Amino acid sequence: MLLAGLAACQKNDASAGQTSTKLNDLSQQAGQKLDQAASYVGQQVDAAKATAQQNLDTAASGPSINLDPNALASQARANLDNAASATNAAVNKAMGSTGAGLETAGRKLQQWSNEASTTSAQSAPTESSDAQKQMDK
Repeated sequence: MLLAGLAACQKNDASAGQTSTKLNDLSQQAGQKLDQAASYVGQQVDAAKATAQQNLDTAASGPSINLDPNALASQARANLDNAASATNAAVNKAMGSTGAGLETAGRKLQQWSNEASTTSAQSAPTESSDAQKQMDK
């Protein structure tokens, strides 16, 4: 019986040792999982920092505004030349339309004048014959 008691104690000691080993294993596994989680979070934070820095760098290196007086003067001159050309074309068109209108009016005036002369010439003998009749009285 004593032997059985000792055997039972040894068995309990062995179980306690195994439990301690299992706890150590679980503790190590939990520590590894925490390390993995911390590493993942660190990677995500680093990626977010890198993206933010890249966005800042991109924004800072965006197009800058350079005002070159010669380029501005050249562009202004080109715009002025274009405006003058367009104005000249509009004035020429207006003059052409006005000239055509004046030409038409001149022709109508000549036509009216010719008609008036013809009518006057035809009625002139009648007037002179009326005048002759008056004188004959």
